[in-house]
Amino acid sequence: MIATWSQSAILRLSKHALSMAEGGATAWPVALARHERLLPYGLVLAIAGAEYIFAYQDVGYGILLCLALVIATYVLTTIVPLSDAISRSASSLMLAPTYILLTASLPWFIVNQAYLLPGVYSVILGLVFWHLYRRGYSLPRLRELGLVRPGLGRYMALGLALGVPTSLVEYIILLPSPQLPSFSTGLLLRDALYMFLFVAVAEELLFRGILQQDLTQALGAWQGLLLTAALFGVMHMSWRSVPELGFTFMAGALLGYMRWKTGSLAGPLFWHGLNNTLLVSTWPFLLGVPAGLLLR
Repeated sequence: MIATWSQSAILRLSKHALSMAEGGATAWPVALARHERLLPYGLVLAIAGAEYIFAYQDVGYGILLCLALVIATYVLTTIVPLSDAISRSASSLMLAPTYILLTASLPWFIVNQAYLLPGVYSVILGLVFWHLYRRGYSLPRLRELGLVRPGLGRYMALGLALGVPTSLVEYIILLPSPQLPSFSTGLLLRDALYMFLFVAVAEELLFRGILQQDLTQALGAWQGLLLTAALFGVMHMSWRSVPELGFTFMAGALLGYMRWKTGSLAGPLFWHGLNNTLLVSTWPFLLGVPAGLLLR
C-alpha cells in the first residue's frame, strides 16, 4: 500500500516537474521575443568582442568566437518567435562574423600578394550575393538595395568630391607607407580598379545595402544607420588604431546618411572607392612626410 502510494506520488511529481520544464521551455523564448529590439544591439556587441579578440588577443580564439556566434544566432532565431524584421536583421548581421571566418581561414599564402586584395574581396562579394540569392533577390529587386540609375551622375560626382578630404584625414591617421619608391600611374590604376570594383562594391553592398536596410526596417532609420556605422567601425578594428576606429564610425555614419537621403548606393560607392584609392596610392607619394615626423 505504501509502495503504491509512493509510486503514485513520484509519478505525480514527475509529471508536475515535466509540465514546469515544458512551460519554462516555452516561456523563455516568449520572454526573449518581448525584448527582441535589443537583439541587434547585443549581436553587434558580440561581434565587436569577437573582432577585438581576433585583432588584439588571439586569432584562433577570435575565429572560434565568430563560429560560436554564428551557430548560436541561427539557433536562437529558430527557436525564439521573433518578428520577420528582427529575424532578417539578425541573419544579415551574421554576415560580418562569417566574413571574418572566411577571410581568416582560407589559405591566402598561396595567392600572389598582388592579387590578395581582390581575392579576399571576391570571397566577400560571393558571400553577399549568396545571401541575396537565399533572400530571393532577382536583378530588378537589387533596386531595393540602392542600385538605381536616377541621379547616378549627380551622386557619383558628390561621392567623388567628398572622397578627397576624407581620404586626407584617414591618411593623417594611418600614415601608410608608399608601396613603391616613386609614384606609378600603373599602380594608381591597379589600386583604383581594386578599390572601386572589389572593396567599395563589396563593403557598400554589405553595409549600406543589406545591413542598413534590414536594421532600418527592424529599428527605424536613425538607429539602423548608427548601428550599421558602429559595425562598420568595428570591422576596421584590425588596424589596431583607436583614431581609425572613430574615423570609420563617422565615415560609416556619413556614408549611411548619403544612402538614406539619396536612396542610392552610387554616392557611397564612389566616395568609398576614391577615399581608399587616394589613401594608398596618392597621398603617400604627394605628401611624402615620414610618419615619425608627424608623430613627434
